[in-house]
Amino acid sequence: MARNIQSLERAAAMLRLLAGGERRLGLSDIASSLGLAKGTAHGILRTLQQEGFVEQDGASGRYQLGAELLRLGTTYLDVHELRARALVWTDDLARSSGESVYLGVLHQQGVLIVHHVFRPDDSRQVLEVGAMQPLHSTALGKVLSAYDPVAHSEALEAERKEFTARTISAPESFEGVLDLTRARGYAADVEETWTGVASVAAPVHNQRRMPVGAVGVAGAVERVCKDGELRPELIAAVRDCARAVSRDLGAGRF
Repeated sequence: MARNIQSLERAAAMLRLLAGGERRLGLSDIASSLGLAKGTAHGILRTLQQEGFVEQDGASGRYQLGAELLRLGTTYLDVHELRARALVWTDDLARSSGESVYLGVLHQQGVLIVHHVFRPDDSRQVLEVGAMQPLHSTALGKVLSAYDPVAHSEALEAERKEFTARTISAPESFEGVLDLTRARGYAADVEETWTGVASVAAPVHNQRRMPVGAVGVAGAVERVCKDGELRPELIAAVRDCARAVSRDLGAGRF
């Protein structure tokens, strides 16, 4: 069995200690509470402080949780709330569209799938929660790139790989796609990422009207498209779902 790394265990214990009880603790309090030598405790605290996970009060010398740790926690809560708010609406979208539904957020120059509802039939499917999709070619990625300035920068800086002959990779052409996405309120991917697969997605906003994710459906081209174009009723259903999730997040009417 793999052995745990002692320094990481001690750092985790230190963060838990700072998260509970008093708001700020001194070096002696932390060391005695965890049964550590002061030198050992100080070394761990210094490393955590350098990473932004711990802050030291200049006047008292006491330690407290840092802004970086709080930021990471807020990000987790935001994604958790987004998924929780979207559960009912994405289930409804899967039933009404007959296709797989995906909820994605920006993560490390790509789209992280945080929720996936299976296509409501008896076909064999694989859960894709935790999978990454490209920003520049998928419908989810285009939506994020169009509405989120950070995602936009990430998409332009990253390598825009040509997955199929339909993939749009040139900067000027990609910017044109994003302009079109903002103008019509949704993005499309018709065989730009996977041959034979088409998708449509729309943005989800929070109470500050900031983009926090994208929701979309994906399926075989012959089902998602009609006469070479995305089915209008499917586009409407995806946009309605995105608006409903946004309203539940406090965004109001769009």
